[in-house]
Amino acid sequence: MTVIEAKVHRSSARNARLAFIVAAIVVGLLSAVVAASYVHPIVALFFGFAVGVPTGAVVWALVRVWPVIRVLWWWLPEILLAVGLLAGWVQLAAHTSSVVTLVVVAVVVGVPAGVPVLRRLVVAWAWCLIVRHRLRVCFAQFIVANQSGSLPLILWARPTPVGERVWIYLRPGLSLANLEGRLDKIAVACHASTALVERASEGNAAFLRFDIKRREVLTATVGSPLVDVIDPNSPTSIRPASSVPTALDLPDVQAPTITVPVQKPATTVNGVKPAAAGTSSPGDDVSDWI
Repeated sequence: MTVIEAKVHRSSARNARLAFIVAAIVVGLLSAVVAASYVHPIVALFFGFAVGVPTGAVVWALVRVWPVIRVLWWWLPEILLAVGLLAGWVQLAAHTSSVVTLVVVAVVVGVPAGVPVLRRLVVAWAWCLIVRHRLRVCFAQFIVANQSGSLPLILWARPTPVGERVWIYLRPGLSLANLEGRLDKIAVACHASTALVERASEGNAAFLRFDIKRREVLTATVGSPLVDVIDPNSPTSIRPASSVPTALDLPDVQAPTITVPVQKPATTVNGVKPAAAGTSSPGDDVSDWI
């Protein structure tokens, strides 16, 4: 089983070398400049070298093991769960009898399996762990990340009434538009009905939220509190069509009185009465008005 792909391994090695060189040079020069104010410049150079090389080595180690840290982050809930169960079993076996150990194990396993509410809660959180890995498979298989092969960082997941909600942080090379065209494939990979994605932050386009839907809660039958109040045997009356109002009856509303202003008769100018609107004098040419 390949834990770290060859492309990611080569990219991390190249980035680690560059990080070592840059960190060693920058920290070494800064340390030498500061030390030159107190000691001889040649001694300051040796001091800068003694400080810059270990700092560059630490940066190299962090960049080099980043792919391993990312894998550990993907499996961190499962690792913590396994460590907790193993530590609990060892403590029970070391400090209690076998009968008490079996009773505790039976209670821890049997109560969630027997109580429907706890069983559904355990199944919902189990699907959250599964969906995180299924999304990682989607990013690695058919969603192109970037040239170095680094995948988006899958942060956390929690159950919702319809499925799961997962927060992710995109790396350079991906955007929301790239994921919206592949939601049907993501739903298939997550064994879900549909999948939705949207931005989880207004100020950061790389922070997204996936909503994995497995069921439709709006189709459930919702009880009404009026069921116990209404008598199902009470007779129903049908309202005649003649009593159904067809217009508004507002006798108390006084309609406003609208007064139309009186137009004054047209006055003559130089003894000539102006022509009425829409008419033209005999001497006018209609083409002048067109």
